[in-house]
Amino acid sequence: MNISEINENYSWTKGKLLSREEAPVVATKLRAEGKRLITVNGSFDLMHPGHLIILSEAKEQGDVLFVGLNLDESVRRYKGPDRPIMPEAERVAMLCGLQWVDYVVPIIEPEAGKAILQTIHPHVHVNGAEYGAPETWFEWPTVQEVGCETYSVPRRPGLATTNILGKIKTLIEKK
Repeated sequence: MNISEINENYSWTKGKLLSREEAPVVATKLRAEGKRLITVNGSFDLMHPGHLIILSEAKEQGDVLFVGLNLDESVRRYKGPDRPIMPEAERVAMLCGLQWVDYVVPIIEPEAGKAILQTIHPHVHVNGAEYGAPETWFEWPTVQEVGCETYSVPRRPGLATTNILGKIKTLIEKK
């Protein structure tokens, strides 16, 4: 991902889009200022109200929200060759434009939750309740390792990218 190019094309990303090398430096500074850091991660493909709910509830858990964004290659690995629908640069731009998001950190690893936890060492890590109890999250060992709290956001029925894609497919097939 070319951060300079994204910043040129989407001016509002400047200062909010951090490389993996910049992110821990910023996190350390904020922690020293007494800020409560929160992390959440995902692909945020086809932004919808479910995404906004998880981001707004995540932000309520502290002062500064870092969003670990799965890059295109990472999304393809765990969602299949037809995903993501929106390219990473556009997903970054949308996330950076949201009031709740303080920083976006691109993540190439398929297990973005572990990567963002290891990069930021937050006070709280947020996930959707559809992933089960925190003790069942794939990133649970990393949560324990960094010593942070967890928070689960309840999923709202029908608010998932998969549901939206299913509706679109049905509409196309009807024509």
